[in-house]
Amino acid sequence: MLRAHDLRAQDLTGWSERTNAAAQNAMSGKTHGLRAFLPFVGPAVIASVAYMDPGNFATNIQAGAKFGYELLWVVVAANLIAMLFQGLSAKLGIASGRSLATVCRDHLPRPLVICMWIASEMAAMATDLAEFLGGAIGLSLLFHLPLLGGLALTGLVTYAILVMQGKGFRPMEAIIGVLVLAIGGCYLLELVLAPLNWPELARGAFTPTLRDGDALLLAVGIVGATVMPHAIYLHSGLMHDRVEMKTDAARRKALGYSNREVIIALSLAGLVNMAMIAVAASVFHASGRTDVAEIETAYQTLTPLLGAAAGSVFLISLLASGLSSSVVGTMAGQVICQDFVHMRIPLWLRRVVTMAPAFVVVAMGVGSTQALIMSQVLLSLFLPVPMAALIWFTSRRDVMGNFVNSRPMTALAIAAGLVVFTLNSVLLVSILRDALA
Repeated sequence: MLRAHDLRAQDLTGWSERTNAAAQNAMSGKTHGLRAFLPFVGPAVIASVAYMDPGNFATNIQAGAKFGYELLWVVVAANLIAMLFQGLSAKLGIASGRSLATVCRDHLPRPLVICMWIASEMAAMATDLAEFLGGAIGLSLLFHLPLLGGLALTGLVTYAILVMQGKGFRPMEAIIGVLVLAIGGCYLLELVLAPLNWPELARGAFTPTLRDGDALLLAVGIVGATVMPHAIYLHSGLMHDRVEMKTDAARRKALGYSNREVIIALSLAGLVNMAMIAVAASVFHASGRTDVAEIETAYQTLTPLLGAAAGSVFLISLLASGLSSSVVGTMAGQVICQDFVHMRIPLWLRRVVTMAPAFVVVAMGVGSTQALIMSQVLLSLFLPVPMAALIWFTSRRDVMGNFVNSRPMTALAIAAGLVVFTLNSVLLVSILRDALA
C-alpha cells in the first residue's frame, strides 16, 4: 500500500522531463507569458480547494439567508488574508526547500512540535469532517441515497482519486483543476438564475458590520472556512523540490509565478464564496426565508424558487466541492504527519481515520450543516498556530536567506494574524458568557 513518503517520492519523479524543461526555460528567461507561467500552475489551485469546501457552503448559506449581503465584507477580508498567508507559505517552500511543518520540526523544541502536530491533526480531522459530509450530502440528495450510503461512496471515490498520486502530481492537479472549474461554473450559472441586488451586494462587500452574536459566530465560521490551517501547511509542502532551483535568480522567478497563481486562484475562490452568499441572500433572505440553515433545506427551497435546474446545479457544485476538498484534506494530512514527526501512515488508514468523525456525527443524529459550521469555527480557533509559525520563520534570515520578509510585510502579516486572533477571542468570550448565563 502506498505511504505518504512513497507518494511524495512518486510525485517528484512524475514531473515529466518536458514540463521540467519548460519550467527551467521559464526561470532562465527563454520563455515568457503564458508558456512560462503554465509549468508552475498547480499548487495554488490545489490550495484554493480549501477555500471552496462544503464548510463554505454551510456558513455562506446561513450568512446569506439570515443577514442578506451584510457579511460579504468578511469574505473579502478573509480572502485577502488567505492570499497573504498562502503566498508566504509558497515563499517558504521555494526559499528554504522545506515545508512549514519540516521547518517547525527543525527549529522548535520537541514538546512544542508534538503539540503543534496534535493541533494540526485535529484541524485536519475537523476539515475532513466538513469536506466528507459535504460530498456525502451532495451524493445522497443527487442520487436519493441514505446519508450513510453517501458517506461510504464518497470515501471510495476520494480514495480512488488519491491513488492517482502514484502516477505523478500532474494528473492529480488536472483532476482537482477540473473539479474547481466545475464548482466555479455551477455558481456562475446560479448567479445567472438568481436576481441579485447589485447595490446591496456592493455595500455588503465594502461596509463592515456585525449585527449581533449570531453574525459574529458566522463571521468567525467564514474566516475558519476561508483561511484554512491545513492549506497553509500543504502549500509549502507542494512547493519545495517541485522544480530544481540552484540560484536565487531562479527562485525569484519561481516565486513571481507562484504569487501570480496565488492571486488568480484565490481571487476565483473568493468570487465563488461571494457568489454563495449572494445567491442565498437573493433567493432566501429576499423571500423572507431567513431560517434556511441546512444544506438540505437550501436545496429543497432553491428548487421551487428557481427551478429543478438550479437545484441540480447546486448539488453538482456541492459534490465537486466535497470530493476535491476531501482529497486535498487527506493530502495535507499526509504532509503534516510526514513532516512534523516522520510518521508514515498508509493512505487507506489515514482515509479511514479521517472518515470516522463523519460517520459518528451521522450515527448520533447531529445536524450535518450545524456540524459543518462548528467544524469551521474549530478550524478558526486552530488557525493562529500555523499563521504565527509562518510569520516567525519567513521573518528569519537563517531560514529564508535573501527571501526574508521585509519589515512592512512582517507588520502586515502580524496585523492580519491579530485580526483572526481578535475574532477568535471575541467568539470565545461570547460562548463562555452564554454558557454561564
